[in-house]
Amino acid sequence: MAIFVELKWADGQFLSALEPVADRHGLSRRTQETVRAKMRRLGLIDHVSRFNRKYGYREGWVFSTRFSKALNRAADLVSRLKEPKDVRQKAKEERLIDYI
Repeated sequence: MAIFVELKWADGQFLSALEPVADRHGLSRRTQETVRAKMRRLGLIDHVSRFNRKYGYREGWVFSTRFSKALNRAADLVSRLKEPKDVRQKAKEERLIDYI
């Protein structure tokens, strides 16, 4: 949560390093690294290389756009699944229930 809040309120939502966040909130470096790795795997944050022109050739951490896009796609999928399609689809879904 500390990483998320610090990143949210950072200038330009960009943090050059996450170690000061751990120090400021009394977290161990190991905990900070574990959380950072999990957040990255989930697609919440991304590492920016120093070769990235968009961020002024600075290296650091930013929020990822993949996570919000994935949630939007999932919400759209649920909306589309709720809409009835045709009679054949209904019969197919009823057969699937019988298999379960």
